Amino acid sequence: MSKVGVPLVPVIFVLLPLLLLAAADSVMAAASEQQQSRCLSWRVAVEANNARAWSSVPPTCIKYVEDYMLRGQYQRDLDAVTYQIFAYLNNTINATADGMDAWVFDVDDTILSNLIYYKGKHYGGDPYDPLGFRSWAQRGICAAIPKMLRVYKRLIEKGFKVFLVTGRDAEMFNSSTSQNLDAQGFKGHERLIMRGADYRGVGASVFKSTMRKQLVDEGYRIRGNVGDQWSDLLGDCNGDRIFKVPNPMYFVP
Repeated sequence: MSKVGVPLVPVIFVLLPLLLLAAADSVMAAASEQQQSRCLSWRVAVEANNARAWSSVPPTCIKYVEDYMLRGQYQRDLDAVTYQIFAYLNNTINATADGMDAWVFDVDDTILSNLIYYKGKHYGGDPYDPLGFRSWAQRGICAAIPKMLRVYKRLIEKGFKVFLVTGRDAEMFNSSTSQNLDAQGFKGHERLIMRGADYRGVGASVFKSTMRKQLVDEGYRIRGNVGDQWSDLLGDCNGDRIFKVPNPMYFVP
């Protein structure tokens, strides 16, 4: 019996479950924080091109990637990329009068977003589904990535020739992609370059390197190159500056 007349044993029985619950919550919070940290490290490895040839987001990181894409960090990272592009564009280079200064953009998840599609694929947690993506892309309803649209329009205003180089198959996706780009405000580009029959089965890096080399052989100077995959950016004739758009949902070799 306590001094105030409250039995101690019943109080202990009341408090003990609460203390155990608090301890369990603390352990779970620590475990969750450790998992978040591991997934952050994985995403950094992806963006730094240290993690390669992965087929899907690790199961333990699916929720992390979902939160990354939807809860603001993806947009903040896009802000950082576009800030660097505009700094380069406004302070370093100008288009010359000969009309041969060029910029190259990838399409999927660089200027057009497939986020709605990948929501149904657990944000990259499911393996790549070529038939599913084909059905989606042929609908032509991908939304513009607004920050990239701003960059695109500024380049057109400044007189750069913009080339869109995508691994989408020309026979399957030419019409839907062209209409989708136009509907989302991507007007005035010099050329939409898609994968023809000769390049089916060829890796994206090889295909895009070849297309860029053709542009250089035509006399264009590639001043900037923007993509969400390292296969968009590496290889021959990759430009004076490359800018990597974040994308932890899939890997394209």
